[in-house]
Amino acid sequence: MTELSGLPATSAPLPWQGQEWLHLNKQLENDQLPHALLLAGARHTGKARLALALARLLLCHEPSGGLNCGHCHACQLSAGGSHGDFRWLEPEDKSRVIKIDQVRNVVEFINKTASFGQRKVVVLAPADSMNNNAANALLKSLEEPATGTYLILVCHRLHGVPATIRSRCQMLKLAVPDSGQCLDWLDQVTGTRELSEQLLALADGRPLLAEQLYRSDGVEDLTRRRLGLRGLLAGRATVPETLALLGDIGVDEFLQQLAVEMQSVLRSLSRQQLSTKTGRAGFVMLDEITRLQGAVNAGANPNKQLLLEALLSKLQRELGDGQLGDNIQ
Repeated sequence: MTELSGLPATSAPLPWQGQEWLHLNKQLENDQLPHALLLAGARHTGKARLALALARLLLCHEPSGGLNCGHCHACQLSAGGSHGDFRWLEPEDKSRVIKIDQVRNVVEFINKTASFGQRKVVVLAPADSMNNNAANALLKSLEEPATGTYLILVCHRLHGVPATIRSRCQMLKLAVPDSGQCLDWLDQVTGTRELSEQLLALADGRPLLAEQLYRSDGVEDLTRRRLGLRGLLAGRATVPETLALLGDIGVDEFLQQLAVEMQSVLRSLSRQQLSTKTGRAGFVMLDEITRLQGAVNAGANPNKQLLLEALLSKLQRELGDGQLGDNIQ
């Protein structure tokens, strides 16, 4: 769950979001900021933090230097998580989806008059976790936005957001950040460049995952799981051995880790290797993983043990003959 209380006085974008932030500020200054904005990009790269910075800027009564001022009444309320004109929508409790009742409550909020200023802000994070009914319930608010209301949708997987929603939003795509900027930022968290480099490599270049690994002491678990999957792909490990190394991993985390490993392997293959039977099987496998991720995010609840065994067995059968071993870094 996103923590929206006890925030710092000012919320700023992350260092690698400078160009996007300048663009959003210019739109706001020229009264051209869209009432429905879709922030799209890879997981763990800071889209939600950008959304929070923009939301607090929109609510602020005395913006300064392109950021919320941090001292007006609106900033004090948003820092404490009690601003009446701000809603943050995400899956509740252990659910993986934003449900229709949540969206209906937000639609009701949108149709009310602002209480503390001229603007209301709603953030949906991630918007690709809305089920179909929830997405349909949001359409009217996107088609006929209430005056002074801004909807900011955060999205990990564009294809997970219905085309009807995407077409009604102005999209801002955020690229995977530059490693140099990520490392400079991580150094302030870890205190050492060596550790920052290790964490960023483990996180496949995603800085917020690297930060999460550092704060949760998750390096050992992720390293063990990565070694298990890579061992299977390289023909050095069996399915039972890999399952043992994966430990008590959740289904969504397993699919995400497996997708990262498959993407890493495919990126490392030469053009000639990509055209082989093994290379083509790799793309088919990645498509299947992506499809399963979409199903799980939409609320599917498969048997974890059966799913892991089935996917790992298929991975071993079609890709785990050792041909990819030299390409796994």
